Amino acid sequence: MGTNGGSKMINSVSGSTHAQATAQAATQPAAVTQQLAQSKPQPAPTDTVQISAAALALKEAIENPAQTAREAASGDLQAKRLLAREAADKAL
Repeated sequence: MGTNGGSKMINSVSGSTHAQATAQAATQPAAVTQQLAQSKPQPAPTDTVQISAAALALKEAIENPAQTAREAASGDLQAKRLLAREAADKAL
């Protein structure tokens, strides 16, 4: 086994493969960077929380009269009904 034919052939093949891989790796980051620069920034995802009807009812039941009056003044129909009911109960 000579060192001339076998090792030169292996080195030249692995050398060209390495050169091709290096050339591809060098062009890919530039392409990725260009794509990122051209893409529009995406807004951050948001989470929504839904409160159950029972939790809302509890919140309404424990709020103070001043809060209910503020909500009624701002147009909250449930607060308006509560104030009307309380006024009717006082009248009796």
